Amino acid sequence: MPLKKLSKEDPIPEETYKGISSKQAEKLLLIHGPNSLAEKKKVSAVKMFFEQFTDFMVLILIAATIISAFMGEITEAVTIIAIVMLNSVLGFLQEFRTEKTMSALKQLTAPTAKVIRDGTMDNIPADMIVPGDLLVLEEGDRIPADCRLIQINSMQVDESLLTGESVPVDKSKDSKSDPAGKNSVIYMGTIITRGRGKAIVEATGMNTEMGKIADMIQNIESDETPLQKKLAGLGKFIVFGCIIICAIVSITGIIRGEQLFTMLLSGISLAVAAVPEGLPAIVTIALALGVQKMLKRNALIRKLPAVETLGCASVICSDKTGTLTQNRMTVRKIYTWSEKTRRKEIVEFDSSKIDETARFALEIGGVCNNAVIINSHEEKEKGFKKIKSIFSKHQVQFGGDPTEIALLEAALNAGISENTLNVSYKRIDELPFDSDRKCMSVICELKNGERYVFTKGAPDIILDKCSNINAASEIKKITSAQKNEVMGANDTMASDALRVLGVAFKKLGSGRLNKNEIERDLTFAGLIGMIDPPRKEAKDAVNKCKMAGIKTVMITGDHKITAAAIAKEIGILQEGDMVLTGAELDELGDVGLMKVADKVSVYARVSPKHKLMVVKALKKLGHVVAMTGDGVNDAPAVKEADIGVSMGKTGTDVTKEASAMILMDDNFATIVAAVEEGRVIYNNIRKFIRYMLSCNLGEVLTMFLGMLIGLPIPLLPIQILWVNLVTDGLPAIALGLDPPEREIMKRRPRGAKENIFSNGLLKLILFRGTLIGISTLAVFVSILHFTGSIDDARTASFVTLVITQLIHVFECKSERKNIFEIPLFNNVPLVLSVLCSVIMILGVVYMPVFQGIFKTVPLSFNDWVLILGFSSLGPVLSSFLRLNKEPRMK
Repeated sequence: MPLKKLSKEDPIPEETYKGISSKQAEKLLLIHGPNSLAEKKKVSAVKMFFEQFTDFMVLILIAATIISAFMGEITEAVTIIAIVMLNSVLGFLQEFRTEKTMSALKQLTAPTAKVIRDGTMDNIPADMIVPGDLLVLEEGDRIPADCRLIQINSMQVDESLLTGESVPVDKSKDSKSDPAGKNSVIYMGTIITRGRGKAIVEATGMNTEMGKIADMIQNIESDETPLQKKLAGLGKFIVFGCIIICAIVSITGIIRGEQLFTMLLSGISLAVAAVPEGLPAIVTIALALGVQKMLKRNALIRKLPAVETLGCASVICSDKTGTLTQNRMTVRKIYTWSEKTRRKEIVEFDSSKIDETARFALEIGGVCNNAVIINSHEEKEKGFKKIKSIFSKHQVQFGGDPTEIALLEAALNAGISENTLNVSYKRIDELPFDSDRKCMSVICELKNGERYVFTKGAPDIILDKCSNINAASEIKKITSAQKNEVMGANDTMASDALRVLGVAFKKLGSGRLNKNEIERDLTFAGLIGMIDPPRKEAKDAVNKCKMAGIKTVMITGDHKITAAAIAKEIGILQEGDMVLTGAELDELGDVGLMKVADKVSVYARVSPKHKLMVVKALKKLGHVVAMTGDGVNDAPAVKEADIGVSMGKTGTDVTKEASAMILMDDNFATIVAAVEEGRVIYNNIRKFIRYMLSCNLGEVLTMFLGMLIGLPIPLLPIQILWVNLVTDGLPAIALGLDPPEREIMKRRPRGAKENIFSNGLLKLILFRGTLIGISTLAVFVSILHFTGSIDDARTASFVTLVITQLIHVFECKSERKNIFEIPLFNNVPLVLSVLCSVIMILGVVYMPVFQGIFKTVPLSFNDWVLILGFSSLGPVLSSFLRLNKEPRMK
């Protein structure tokens, strides 16, 4: 045996091959390494934690902490550093958790394997397998490496883990029927659902198909979310702008003769107040609250930014099997021949309305069947899919091949008892399915001693074996016209994406059985069409996505016709939409795909690399892409997408770890709820950005304009810091709890490149920030003019700044309506935070203990009239100028 990886060009050894020796295995293990999935060198936890402090906004917060400490404001410094630590810990936990992705993938490889070495069979750890090993495989085994079959007995393999196909694949080592050799190859991580065989290991570890997926996952870089990008840009803009303005204020004051220390202190205070250091904390709080809401709606968020990212999704790429469909084959249509009723059409399966001819066809499907009914108390999972009956009143579970489970379940629901299937028809022999015959037969004996053969298989094969037809329980010779009609019915059912099986039977004589004669001169009983049906709620969820301006794209490994039929039924595939296959994607390439991606609604027969290709193309076209999936094959695309969504019940650990959100109920409709919640959170983030920046702008303009026109300092540093800590913080956090506006799911998704200030937000911020500054300065000038007291003037301007901001917070509840049109009291935390701020400002003004600290004096009734008058100016002007209005829908 050569010490190299076997390639598909190498000749397949004969069935006499006895495997390699232990010494050869040792040498091969040194060359190829363990049969495990390699991981990239991990970043240490300590380094990962300290990297959280290199973010630009975090550096600004640290600078603000140093400034506050320099000024002696310990409370301010402690608050800011707490915010820094909170953000860093959250970021570290999120990043640390994503490192589990590769560990989850490794767990999918088989722990042990049966290997023949030195001529004897032994169980060895799967990571000790090497190319050239001879494996012994049985039904229910998880395949430990990529192999080529050399011996086979009716083998079928569930490859949905890699391909997304819901139907097990028939395996063969016949080079004539499979020139490419694909059906003779089996892959790591897949499961044998039927049969047994022997195979030679061709590839191990990272050289397997599973290894290629692992490599794709590791090489995908995690992009910043749209919100993270926007906040980073916003932070830089604010910081540099404020530094310039604060420098001007300080220099202007010094030139005018103000004390150097006082002006430097004022400039620093203004800088601390102007930079919204609370913004990252409030964003984190808003997203964390969103996570709690999402969990109540069966969506588990693994990464905080995913909440708002899903809210701006413009395309949802969804895997078909198990996500849009139920991942369980179900009998949908039956075709039988009935002379009495002249009914030859295909009928929908309805257990209460089928006739005896159709019932007998289902009886054959239930008898010629190796699926089993599993007691709900038993734990019998060896490679079988457990499926709950949605028809039966009792929770029946089935084990075996999905197609046979569908036939067995349909028979039971048609009133055919389990006793009839297993006792009345006593099985005495079986001709198992193989890829040459393309059918399966069982020989049964009835209680009266009569023997029958029941056969199921490909319709054309079954029909060729039939010389008779069952017409209303009357057996007649089958004609060419009848055969043509049967095949026409088969074509019709296949065009509806049904997997069609033909069933037939024959009464056997009492003599010795000749197996070569058993499947000849059969009586055709009918056609049974099955499909993996769509989830009941999927169609409604897709329609809701359309209303929200979100396109749903199906990406699946299933056949093109099957995928298109399901997509049409759900509402994904519309008139004029395109359906592309993986082969067509290869021909188009990345550039060609970019030209048609917006027109494609269904991608069929795709591999993991194709899913990745589609997601990347959509992202390049400017879409914010969400990718749902459950199998290992979905993991790379799920990680590449702007937001990856995995299934909580059926999803593999790999996909869950690669995803940003997990649907706990595997319900596609939950995504719609997630989209709504994401939009609400993003809108609320815009609300407190609007509030904080308007208020900060008002504070800066108050000081800046006052210095420019030669006035004394309108606000003292301690007063600015108080406003920044108390008035800005509590109401802004409460805005993050604001309930959704009614039309939120009837607006188009925002673009990935859409500015945080889009749709007139910047105009609102500049207008109200300017009014806050002018109103505060106007009160300062008025009081100073009438009383001549600088303390009275500063106290009044201090209070005006606070009251103006507290009124403005209610304006920020909506960008589309003014304060007189919106519900003011539907956000209780906001009302309470405003009342708290009012009480605190009254305490600062009227309590002697605080008067000394904040340099305030009691205000008169006339002072309050002036303050409230100027504070109300903003809402009145905004309403009059109609600055808040519903934007034109696109």
